[in-house]
Amino acid sequence: MTLTLHFHPLSSFCMKVLVALYETGAPFERKIVNLANEAERAAFAKLWPFAKFPVLQDHGRDLTIPESTIIIEYLALHHPGATQLVPADPDLARQTRLRDRVFDLHVNGPMQKIVTDKLRPAAHHDPFGVDHAKEQLQIAYAMLERELGDNTWAMGNVFTMADCAAAPALFYANQILPFGERRNLTRYLGRLVERPSFARVLAEAQPYFAMFPGA
Repeated sequence: MTLTLHFHPLSSFCMKVLVALYETGAPFERKIVNLANEAERAAFAKLWPFAKFPVLQDHGRDLTIPESTIIIEYLALHHPGATQLVPADPDLARQTRLRDRVFDLHVNGPMQKIVTDKLRPAAHHDPFGVDHAKEQLQIAYAMLERELGDNTWAMGNVFTMADCAAAPALFYANQILPFGERRNLTRYLGRLVERPSFARVLAEAQPYFAMFPGA
């Protein structure tokens, strides 16, 4: 098989790429990596020295592609499918990339800060950093609630790379810091969860959810 995805089912950034792969329909081999296993981590670090998920190998082109957004851009260019994840129009593509960055940096990032702090020993907790992360999430929630409006998806009526980023970021963030009365955001997450590609990702991650610390 041409494509191999090195990932973990619980990782939000890996979920993002899995959604994209299921949307495009590109066949791929899955390789779950246990970073707690020294041998697996060492082998993974040979592909990408930072040893961070996800990493895609395209054996047909002898390429290794790290970072979730870059992987999706690569899929859109070299393994396109039924869903056009990056719009052909340059302005729409720019806006899609901006939304992708918002979900990654301003939703996923703060969410992961809070989760990571929960997993630390008590003596190493960072309450100041966690409070700041929660403030950043509230800012993102307010902006997204306003900008989503009646849109079906992040960019309107078409599912894009921005929605691939939004699905796991919002799914986890809502468990850590609930949306509250933000109806647009709540309904949007509901549509994402029902999207067949993300529903499949969640079903595959189900056996691992006990590892997630939750709210």
